[in-house]
Amino acid sequence: MKLRVLGCSGGIGGNLRTTSFLLDQDVLVDAGTGVGELSLTELAMIDHVFITHSHLDHIASIPFMVDSVGSMRDRPLTVYASEETLDILKQHIFNWKIWPDFAEIPNAQYPCMRYQAMELGGTIVLNGRRITSVPANHVVPAVGYHLDSGRASLVFSGDTTTNDEFWETVNKIGNLRYLIIETAFSNSEKDLAEVSKHLCPSMLAIELEKFKGDAQVFISHLKPGELELTMREIEECVRGVPPKMLLNNQEFEL
Repeated sequence: MKLRVLGCSGGIGGNLRTTSFLLDQDVLVDAGTGVGELSLTELAMIDHVFITHSHLDHIASIPFMVDSVGSMRDRPLTVYASEETLDILKQHIFNWKIWPDFAEIPNAQYPCMRYQAMELGGTIVLNGRRITSVPANHVVPAVGYHLDSGRASLVFSGDTTTNDEFWETVNKIGNLRYLIIETAFSNSEKDLAEVSKHLCPSMLAIELEKFKGDAQVFISHLKPGELELTMREIEECVRGVPPKMLLNNQEFEL
């Protein structure tokens, strides 16, 4: 099982792309602007999209992707998320006003796209790969995901702030090799981090004290223009081995 980082930034500009990960050739975890890095052939191979939450930087490419390759496929693209997140997509994106409803195109019996709700803690098994939703704490309904090949695991926090439930779940994973967690703001913007339910370096340091494992930790969702500052503050705040910055096109073997 291989996970490739298509985008991991909190914004765009230059080579920065918003959150999206490609699992093997057929699964996306989030679908931000990083999906635009893929060719039409690669896009057409994607059968499953797991969404952490409804914010635009995590879903922006779904409408374009299904429009671009829907006619090239012989089965619908399946979008997985919480019931609340799927309702937001249906009401505010695929509503014929912002974008056509591809769950009805070309018709409701044979659509280009379908929805599948996941309960918190629910697991989808795809050819031996286990994908489980984990708790997140954000301003809209949100989850993270635990990806498990059987040999090793990776957890992606999604967008989140302080969250004891997340660490209770993560600390039970015996084969955890990688942990990707967000830090969206620098310490000078702690008030903004708190009100928007993100993390800053001082908050991250407190959260990582709750982590009992020894997985490698990587930081996502850094804001453009504050990459170096935020990573420097993380090094100053976090005890022990500091987390590394997640990079576009980085790959993880599980």
